[in-house]
Amino acid sequence: MNRRLILPLVVFLLGAAALAAAAFITFAPGGRQAGQSLASSVGGPFALTTTEGKTLTDKDLRGAPFLVFFGFTHCPDICPTKLFEISEVLRAAGTKGEKLRALFISVDPERDTVETLKSYLDSFDPRIIGLTGDRAAIDAAIKAYRGYSKKVPLKDGDYTMDHTALVYLMDKNGGFVGAFNIERPPAEAAQEWLRHL
Repeated sequence: MNRRLILPLVVFLLGAAALAAAAFITFAPGGRQAGQSLASSVGGPFALTTTEGKTLTDKDLRGAPFLVFFGFTHCPDICPTKLFEISEVLRAAGTKGEKLRALFISVDPERDTVETLKSYLDSFDPRIIGLTGDRAAIDAAIKAYRGYSKKVPLKDGDYTMDHTALVYLMDKNGGFVGAFNIERPPAEAAQEWLRHL
């Protein structure tokens, strides 16, 4: 094999291994009971506060498939990019997607107040529902979705949040369908989402 091809191949294989390891850690079967499927182990009950100051629970979303994404308003690039992509998918769904909703659950409730979330989400599709709550409620939602969140101090005394950047697709009964690939043409992603109506 040509030596010039070996390094890119090794880098590709290491990247693929890292991706497989991340998927395994996120969806490792360790927390499941015998006979419990992966789909039934992701998601669950939650009660969080919307940008309108109202309580929203998982039961309120029954009847239509929805997306779940964890993030925070001080996120420099990943969160706004994902929210823009979700907005584009919702737009591509057209009138068929009127019942579709996406949840943006803050992992930083100390800074992400109802007012902060409301202002932040004004730039995105109104079907994206911002949710916050106290630390215990947020941690319970993260755990239910087998997610991860950690406060990371910065040199200037401020902090950022390291968190799961997966977009979860849930069915109309609140069951986990799978990780939703948002990095594809919006019309294609919209068609997959609409199939679960």
